[in-house]
Amino acid sequence: MDIYARLQELGLELPKAPVPVASYVVAKRSGDVVYASGQTGTVQGQLQHKGKLGRDVSILEGQESARLSVLNCLAAIESVIGDLNNIAEVVRLTGFVASAEGFGEQPAVIEGASRLLLDLFGEKGQHARSAIGVAELPFGAPVEVELIVRVDEGAN
Repeated sequence: MDIYARLQELGLELPKAPVPVASYVVAKRSGDVVYASGQTGTVQGQLQHKGKLGRDVSILEGQESARLSVLNCLAAIESVIGDLNNIAEVVRLTGFVASAEGFGEQPAVIEGASRLLLDLFGEKGQHARSAIGVAELPFGAPVEVELIVRVDEGAN
């Protein structure tokens, strides 16, 4: 299935590629693997949720932030490979969750990102994953996601 048609079916829009805020690139290709730098749940550069899970942000809001983070990762990957249909498989998702003391539901939060990848890519979206609780994330973001994909050999 065409990934762009699938995005449309799900009522989603791929954002423009994020702009780096320091000395790095938003995605880097090495052979047939593309690494997306960590992305947060922003829309047009604005965080949609702020704070820590277990104190300021609900699990549902955290899941939404994780989904937005994945869309930003996919936009970064598209900026490198030109067409998301060239993704052969999602390899790994790493999710960081800004967590209040005692909060231990990081996997439930990052599940928002995992589910979106499965909804978009089907079997090709199955991935290895880590869900890590951290004290703080940039600019007060509740979630940050990194994504690694493998692309078809002939793709850009």
